Amino acid sequence: MSTPDAAPRTPAEAVPEVVHLYLYYRLRPNADTSAAVAQVRAMQAGLARRSGIEGRLMRRADDPLTWMEVYEGVDNRAAFMQALDAAVLEHRLAGLLADGSARHVECFTESIRER
Repeated sequence: MSTPDAAPRTPAEAVPEVVHLYLYYRLRPNADTSAAVAQVRAMQAGLARRSGIEGRLMRRADDPLTWMEVYEGVDNRAAFMQALDAAVLEHRLAGLLADGSARHVECFTESIRER
């Protein structure tokens, strides 16, 4: 409950929203999947040391060349994305992608507020 003299919060003062990031991409058709797994897991380990967020790696059930990384409980999306971008560059993950493919990012929250 707010008091009459309390100023409304600005967006910058709002409580940060925790988000979950889902990144998916397609591997090169001739990719060495064992080496690719090791490369992505090394990137995720370094990212976890910097951010405290442990990532998961999955592959699509009906298409083993489509992979997904999941990062849950991110409370500072901008900082995390900056760290993720740096880790992806450091570990040269772009070299794993199929020609014409890119890493796609989807961002979700758990709460759906009713009006």
